[in-house]
Amino acid sequence: MDLENSKAQMKKGILEYCILSIISREEAYASDIIEEMKEARLLVVEGTLYPLLSRLKNDGLLSYNWVESKSGPPRKYYQLTEQGKLFMAELSTTWNELVDAVNHISNKTINIK
Repeated sequence: MDLENSKAQMKKGILEYCILSIISREEAYASDIIEEMKEARLLVVEGTLYPLLSRLKNDGLLSYNWVESKSGPPRKYYQLTEQGKLFMAELSTTWNELVDAVNHISNKTINIK
């Protein structure tokens, strides 16, 4: 069994939820999302983030607006749509249930003889 692959799959499974969580607090620029993920030790690269943001936008969960920048081209800031807010609320409920279930199972002591 490849431990690194298992760890990567676990992180990949929660990537969408983490990105939506960041955007749910306030509109976010892609590099701000990357930075916050980095601070949380969930590394994500632009090549992963941008396709995911595009898919979430195409699914109607995100919208964006362009904001002029003083130091370069305009920046695209993402925010949740109403549909995205409902989706995020459902994901949050599911996440909390999953965390409770995993903690319940993993915190039990196993007697191995």
